[in-house]
Amino acid sequence: MAEKIGLIGLGLVGSALAERLTAAGFALVGYDVDANRYDGLAAFNLERAGSPCEVAKRVKRIVLSLPNSTLVEAVVTEPNGVMCGAERGSVVIDTTTAHPVRSAELAERVRRRGVYFVDATISGSSRQIRDAQAMVMAGGDKQIVEAQRDIFKTFAPKVFYMGANGKGAETKLLVNLVLGLNRLALAEGLALGIRAGVAPEVLLEVLKSSAAYSQIMDTKGAKMIAGGGAPEARLRQHLKDVGLILEMGERVNARLPVSGLHAKLLQEAVESGFGDQDNSAIINVFLGKRS
Repeated sequence: MAEKIGLIGLGLVGSALAERLTAAGFALVGYDVDANRYDGLAAFNLERAGSPCEVAKRVKRIVLSLPNSTLVEAVVTEPNGVMCGAERGSVVIDTTTAHPVRSAELAERVRRRGVYFVDATISGSSRQIRDAQAMVMAGGDKQIVEAQRDIFKTFAPKVFYMGANGKGAETKLLVNLVLGLNRLALAEGLALGIRAGVAPEVLLEVLKSSAAYSQIMDTKGAKMIAGGGAPEARLRQHLKDVGLILEMGERVNARLPVSGLHAKLLQEAVESGFGDQDNSAIINVFLGKRS
């Protein structure tokens, strides 16, 4: 009989995780506050729960895929949250790009009640998760993290153990810092070429063949030339991530001037109407466009 896994949060990433977990033979008990999100998951035979508490009563392992730490804390600790139904020995696997300090504090709170918490952050878009090409960076008790590899391997061929709770979340922010700036540099270069009259499709191939190459050219180059489009990862979510990166910098007394500029440009993109588009839509800031 297939093991039942809980899945709370059925948005872009959550629905991609549902697809991979189902394909690997797991049964799913799911919950999302937005009832419309169940519609796209009918093919996965997902067992619908009425609350996070109900999910926890039916399973021993629960995957969270939520927008931010505030929602994670609410889903886990509020009266109808995960902790009202979780048995001792249950495991909460949080894939959210979360605030590292708050993630570690939440892990300690649930540990005192006999529940394990893993910050299993994901590097990769919803498409990369569906293609099983994502990566996991995990923090928590090492034995507990190792025991979740059967879940991780359904969508991530590489899993890195980063240390105590919070270290997975910190590592995700470091990856997103570099990834986001690669994306920003590509957008600026392509936009300059477009304004100068250089054929963008040819320019992209030149960049891919040059010492300037980065993997982001493969995943985001064509979407940038098209101006963004259907989201694989929303631009406004990356603005949230950069805010967490800047907070982390303040906490450890690190200078992050380029990330500070990045936050301003992302905010400009959100104000121009591109917040819910793919994060490749950052190119529109350089082209002076509005949605």
